[in-house]
Formats: sequence, structure tokens, C-alpha cells
Amino acid sequence: MASPGKKAFALRIDPLLWAEVERLAAADLRSVNAEVEVLLREALRLRLGDAAVSRLTRARRAGGSSADAPP
Repeated sequence: MASPGKKAFALRIDPLLWAEVERLAAADLRSVNAEVEVLLREALRLRLGDAAVSRLTRARRAGGSSADAPP
């Protein structure tokens, strides 16, 4: 069951990649879903810089989506 306020979607992923994500999640004491979110945020930070992650954080605190956040 999806958490309220979170977007649920199906993901087709290579089984070996999934196993690595599971391994990382276990090592960090996170669920696989939480680990995927962390990895996505890290990828966004690398690609778009800290400003993108700041927008996500502000939007989450305000209760909206990142699309609602100002640039």
C-alpha cells in the first residue's frame, strides 16, 4: 500500500540491479523504497545541483509536489 502523499508507480528493473538496491537498503537499515528515494535524490543533486534538492525539500515541507515549488 502506498503512503499517503506519495506517488505509486510500477518499475521494471534488471534483477541484478534490484539485488544491489536491496543490498544497499539493508546496509543502511532502510526499506528498498526509501533507498530508491535516496538514490534518486543523490542523482538529482549530481545532475542538477543542490538547488534541485532544496526545491524538493521546500515542497515536501509545504505539503506540495516539487512541481509546485518555485525555481
